[in-house]
Amino acid sequence: MAHNYDAQRRETFETFDSAPPGWVPESAVVDFLFFVEELDANWDAFEKALRAKGFRTIRDDDGETLIASFGPIAVTAASVWAQEEISTRIALAHDFYPDGWDLGLADAE
Repeated sequence: MAHNYDAQRRETFETFDSAPPGWVPESAVVDFLFFVEELDANWDAFEKALRAKGFRTIRDDDGETLIASFGPIAVTAASVWAQEEISTRIALAHDFYPDGWDLGLADAE
């Protein structure tokens, strides 16, 4: 089954549309979360492809999740979606699946 990029984009834009006033900073690091789909997925190749596009990567301690951080960037629906789409395309090509994003605000404190 093909990935539904339109639904994923819509969800990102709805997050911004429904955000309370003041929730969105001008800029931040955005963390994109991906979980492994296949046991034999090549983590190293996935991370290398992400880094080639400017992402920083961290493997979560759960052994199933990779965090791809980008930025700081302007925090708008369009700028987040642009990086989300790039990272998702890379993820799907490497047997990983997107699991949302968040602002790396805890890292900035």
